Amino acid sequence: METFDVIEKFLRYVKIDTQSDDTTGTSPSTMKQHDLAKLLKGELEEIGASEVYYDTEHCYVYASIPGNSGNAESPALGFIAHMDTSDEVSGKDVKPRIVENYDGQDISLNADTVLSPKDFPELKNHVGEDLIVTDGNTLLGADDKAGVAEIMTMAQTLIKNPEIKHGDIKIAFTPDEEIGEGTAFFDIPRFGAKYAFTVDGGKLGELEYENFNAAEGVIKVNGRSVHPGDAKGKMVNASLICYEFDSLLPEDQKPMYTEGREGFFHLTEINGSTESAKASYIIRDHDEALFAKKKELFLAAADYLNKKYGEGTVEVTVRDQYFNMIEKIRPHMHLVDNAKKVMTDLGIAAIDKPIRGGTDGASLSYKGLPCPNLCTGGYNYHGRYEYASIQEMRKCVDILLGIVDAYK
Repeated sequence: METFDVIEKFLRYVKIDTQSDDTTGTSPSTMKQHDLAKLLKGELEEIGASEVYYDTEHCYVYASIPGNSGNAESPALGFIAHMDTSDEVSGKDVKPRIVENYDGQDISLNADTVLSPKDFPELKNHVGEDLIVTDGNTLLGADDKAGVAEIMTMAQTLIKNPEIKHGDIKIAFTPDEEIGEGTAFFDIPRFGAKYAFTVDGGKLGELEYENFNAAEGVIKVNGRSVHPGDAKGKMVNASLICYEFDSLLPEDQKPMYTEGREGFFHLTEINGSTESAKASYIIRDHDEALFAKKKELFLAAADYLNKKYGEGTVEVTVRDQYFNMIEKIRPHMHLVDNAKKVMTDLGIAAIDKPIRGGTDGASLSYKGLPCPNLCTGGYNYHGRYEYASIQEMRKCVDILLGIVDAYK
């Protein structure tokens, strides 16, 4: 069997800057995401994929690998990864470096930045492995270019080895996942899969089919600016009311105090003056009833302040963003069961992990495409301490091929 190395692809992809930007209001949010889309389109055509389509307006790439198993009952199975990277840390001029046979000690990324097991204990689990790290100035981009590279390696392996029997395989690469817009223009009929997996997780063995219910909450405070020397009984300080609003939310329901399936209120941005102020939050919970209560509490805090300071002082909006995919996966648990069996057969411990966030798979599941999430072998996403395990990435390719075999 002809084999292909996922690492060569990954190292090529991470050097392409694809950061998304939630301030532009365009789709894709940054034109530079097209650079990777064009490259992937060309590579898919070069390896012999079918129905390669590049949405030049919205920056989606689709492709197919026709089934060869002769089984008319085989469902069309899809694999999806996103091309964009987080805007938290620069993705420009990424300089990946391979640390061979990691010894469990500190890794100096540059003169000022150290990747240390003291700060990231998970590193100790990679002793003896080869790790791909950054130069400490950028993120790496394993989220989700590891997933992109793994899907591309799976595709090339299937196409170049026709003796591997499989059903119809569908592939898609999306933009803007990091800003919650990855499925905004996803063409499910064109994609053509009955079931799919996003390849956008982390640690080897992670299998995710639960995620947060998510909402965005925004308050705008209308204050009254008066010279501080003559302010008694007149001034209404909008910025202080923002802080008062935050104090009305449960302290123990903030991200730094929660884990697992515990939800939270997270203040993501606050700015303003005496005259006006604005605060933005994300509201999260795995449990549907607790999620509803959190939204009610957010609205109640604004109502309390309006009664205290006068109607219209606090304007509040709460907008649902996505929901827990488990409700759409439960009728199709064979996706989870088959993925777990593949991992077990490969000697990989399957890890049921509720996502403390969301994926494109959550949105797609609610659009009628059941879509759990698979691991990629990447760690410490969205920052300069990001790294990926070469051995784990190669095993992730084996997982994809194993799932393909399960549905042949």
